[in-house]
Amino acid sequence: MKKCIAILMTAVMVFALAACGGGGASSASSEPAQTQEAAPAEQAAEPAAEGTEAAAPKVAVFWYAFSDAYLSTVRTALDADLEAAGIEYQDYDGNNNQGTQLEQVQTAITNGFNILVVNLVTSGSADAAQQILQAAGDVPVIFFNRAIEGDGEEGTVLNAYDNVAFIGTDAPEAGHMQGKMIGEFLVENYEATDLNGDGQISYAMFMGDAANVEAIYRTQYGVEDANAVLTAAGKPELVYFNPNNTDKYQLDPNGAWSSAAGNDFMSTNLAEYSEANGNMIELVIANNDDMAMGAIAALQNAGYNLGDGKSTKIPVFGVDATQVAQDAIAADTMTGTVKQDAEGMAAAICTGVSEVAGGASVADAAAAVVASGDIYSLAEGFTNKVFVAYAPFMQ
Repeated sequence: MKKCIAILMTAVMVFALAACGGGGASSASSEPAQTQEAAPAEQAAEPAAEGTEAAAPKVAVFWYAFSDAYLSTVRTALDADLEAAGIEYQDYDGNNNQGTQLEQVQTAITNGFNILVVNLVTSGSADAAQQILQAAGDVPVIFFNRAIEGDGEEGTVLNAYDNVAFIGTDAPEAGHMQGKMIGEFLVENYEATDLNGDGQISYAMFMGDAANVEAIYRTQYGVEDANAVLTAAGKPELVYFNPNNTDKYQLDPNGAWSSAAGNDFMSTNLAEYSEANGNMIELVIANNDDMAMGAIAALQNAGYNLGDGKSTKIPVFGVDATQVAQDAIAADTMTGTVKQDAEGMAAAICTGVSEVAGGASVADAAAAVVASGDIYSLAEGFTNKVFVAYAPFMQ
């Protein structure tokens, strides 16, 4: 945060010195900006006219959905960081609609916003990212959190434009970390978790979004890596609770990763799968904490996970380490989660914005983010793709 503020103050001093030299102070234009395709990386940008002052930073921040629990934490932290840095900004709610978000970007450009920070609605869509970059023209764009390229498309966006960067996470990391955490927990607590004593653990998996690479990897590695730990310890692999579901997950139909979906699925499951029937779900794995909390609410309605030291506790694992999930772990109603650092994500975005506002290229801004903390790293083969590290979180 101190670095973020210091960078902005330096930029402001430069602007002030230029004004003292006889040039009038400039402001962001309210006239519609000319929409054009962003220049590919191989094309050199035209140099700024000598003596031209940089416009004061005016930042538009686009969120895929205000309703997302983890991103609400990021938004609160980022708003505070930008305000502390004295940066003008406006938040936009895409309401999980890519068309809405594109229209919002176009409106922001027309209204003179000169730095865009974008949490893409359609995760992993190079086409959606390119549409936004084309609308932005030469306005710098920092994408964050949700992938802008799918598997096999790495670099099709980030290596093709001069004015773009990404700040997010290494998608497989959370799944690997969650799976390892689950496997190690079960090795230590196998008999207590195996409620019906059949020598195996039946699990439910709640998936947030079928097209989201984070959800895909969490669904895959949350089970695969748990099984690797179990089999290495001489234990059987996990068994999906419903043999008729060949997907081996239940998907939020709205792609919203919501607590409502987790609650609905678990409530329905418990109507058929129970201790009384001898087929109780003995483990819940969720792609995020919101779905995990919905599942816990359903379990509590059935008399489980009450945190009273008497009721049976079904292990529930999520991802994000939201404050609600941390509180649930402290209350012994949830078992573990993977921390996706909301404050660290916000600080990285603020640093990147401040660097760009001071005249840095997006690549130099990414390098400054990496230099600002040991939780950040550059993705291999990129100068403009920053990863924020995950961390396990248990009581």
